[in-house]
Amino acid sequence: MLLIGAILPPLDYFIVNLALPAIRGGLGASDAQLQFVISAYACGNAVVLITGGRLGDLYGRKRMFMLAMAGFVAASALCGLAPDATILVGGRALQGVCAAVLTPQVLATIRSVYAPREQARVMGLFGFVYGLAAVIGQLGGGALISLHPFGLGWRAIFLVNLPIGLVALAGSARHLPESRAPRGARIDVPGTALLSLLLLLLIYPLTRGREEGWPAWTWVSLATSALLLPVFVGVEHRRQQRGLDPLLDLRLFGNPVVALGMALAFLFYWMGVFFLAFGIYLQSGLRWSPLLSGLAILPFGLGFLSAPLLLPRLLSRLGESGTLGSSFALLAGGLALVAQAAGGAAPGWLFYLGLGAAGAGQGLTLPSVLRIVLAEVAPERAGVASGMITATLQIGSAVGIAVLGGVFFSTLGNAPGANDYARAFRLALYLLVLLLLACLGLSRLLLPLRRLKQRRAAAAPSTCAQPQPGCGAGAAPACGQATPPPSGCP
Repeated sequence: MLLIGAILPPLDYFIVNLALPAIRGGLGASDAQLQFVISAYACGNAVVLITGGRLGDLYGRKRMFMLAMAGFVAASALCGLAPDATILVGGRALQGVCAAVLTPQVLATIRSVYAPREQARVMGLFGFVYGLAAVIGQLGGGALISLHPFGLGWRAIFLVNLPIGLVALAGSARHLPESRAPRGARIDVPGTALLSLLLLLLIYPLTRGREEGWPAWTWVSLATSALLLPVFVGVEHRRQQRGLDPLLDLRLFGNPVVALGMALAFLFYWMGVFFLAFGIYLQSGLRWSPLLSGLAILPFGLGFLSAPLLLPRLLSRLGESGTLGSSFALLAGGLALVAQAAGGAAPGWLFYLGLGAAGAGQGLTLPSVLRIVLAEVAPERAGVASGMITATLQIGSAVGIAVLGGVFFSTLGNAPGANDYARAFRLALYLLVLLLLACLGLSRLLLPLRRLKQRRAAAAPSTCAQPQPGCGAGAAPACGQATPPPSGCP
């Protein structure tokens, strides 16, 4: 039931991409509103994800899984019935919030319920579910829009979530085990409010600025977001020092492996711009139907679907660092082939080969990055860590769509032709490839950072070696042993 429920957030992420041209035509949405259809979901998701993990730790992961699933179904209905682009963007933000509570329960339950030797296999299945969502989302979304069932058009891509969500609700009520942290974590209201404001001040001007001609308010907003970052970190640090539960657990960043994993997660999920640009390029540039566009991306989905099943074998052969580096290389190389082959009326076989390689690269990279972070934390902190890394992924997606999506639409111009769509698509992908190559270089630091962590652990003084406080306490007892008080002590 966990994996059935886990398929809905990525399914909704993938299924909307091929619908963007239809949404533009049906609701008269602007380029910025099309970007917000994706980034509003990502921002709502990012802001609440860490709190979502805390809610599961506090009130029980099964309970929060079911409440979030019910909310996601309701938000999907709102999107499917939206009368204009503004309501649709609001519904997408609500979907993101509900998905933010849903996803950490899946990852934290995997970390808490399964033994360490089983987690690689289960995380591989988690990646398989994301790949399945990519296949169903892209192909099914194109089919729903082309077939126009019940006259719904693009609205069907949101309403299809309703039966899937209801099945997941019924199954989880019966089969999902309850789990929670030994001590319920408190909700960080100031931290959540600051992070929400910071992302709003960052994402909104990056998305709207191009259409508005970059007026003064956009630069003021961006500068304010930069100033808010150290304020947010300071509030979280003080909250942690006072023994409260911060939204951002800064102690996790003391582990250099976790810090690297978070950085890779942020940069890797700039991939969102590929899905934004792909459907627009094929449908608006090449004039392909949504169904044909869904069939065209099928190699990506198949690669995404199958590659995670190879993760345990690759880890045993290449090790963690080698597997991660190979994943980034495969993803970057595949996207470079797609960009090189784009253009003309009918992309050739290199285009589809690149899609398959890129899909396999993403299918391997996602569970690898998640596993790096989650393997470094204790089970009782799994909810917070799951929320932090998934929030980092979504923030990366929102920023990537705002920045590289802006490059894509700026390159298109006001009256684009087929060549303009191809040029804009290639430019966005080449910039993304450069970013992924930087991730490949960073992945080479995994083993040195892990050795650094081990040296720090070996050099740290043991708490058992310290003299015990109290009347006449002398030499410390051995770990786990108690020392009786000296004569005369109470």
